[in-house]
Amino acid sequence: MSPALSVNLVHKSRALTALVAATMLIGAAAPQSYVVDASASSVSAKVPFFGLASKTAQFPRVAGKVIISPETLDDMLLDVTLDAKALTAPDSVTLERLRGKSFFWVEKYPTVRFVGTKLTMRNSKSGTISGKLTARGITRSETLAVTFDTSPASAAPGKSLNLSGEMTIDRRNYGMTAFQVIVGKKVKIRLKARIVPS
Repeated sequence: MSPALSVNLVHKSRALTALVAATMLIGAAAPQSYVVDASASSVSAKVPFFGLASKTAQFPRVAGKVIISPETLDDMLLDVTLDAKALTAPDSVTLERLRGKSFFWVEKYPTVRFVGTKLTMRNSKSGTISGKLTARGITRSETLAVTFDTSPASAAPGKSLNLSGEMTIDRRNYGMTAFQVIVGKKVKIRLKARIVPS
């Protein structure tokens, strides 16, 4: 093979490689950004009470953003912030305690935040999000089990999604150690959110 022909083949090979790469980039789905629709989203926290019943606090003010890459779902970002000052409870005594220093201490720590950075799908609509939960100024690793109403891998651009999530935490890990005789240590947190394209 002549040197000129060899060089020409190399150039053609490089051009073909570049063309294939460009085609793949064009065909790749871009990450989709969403914001949490506060009017259609809420978070609840349920804790055992006296071992026989339970009490549930509600966090009606939810804000946040979500970024989903349909072709690389494990890179998902879920960033949700709760207004702790707005939490509600079934009675005034429980509400005062939850807002006070023994629990959320809302005057000093007005927000609760979860930032999830890795999504692991179990099937087309359900999976787990690993991330960090911050409450009372303490940040710990937690996992949120989530279910989407539509597979995030095939979510249409410009369309809203609904998701529900659940995690169980140990309140003592966040400095909430009061009333251990009457209030359970495990707290079940449930998230319901509607996310809309941003």
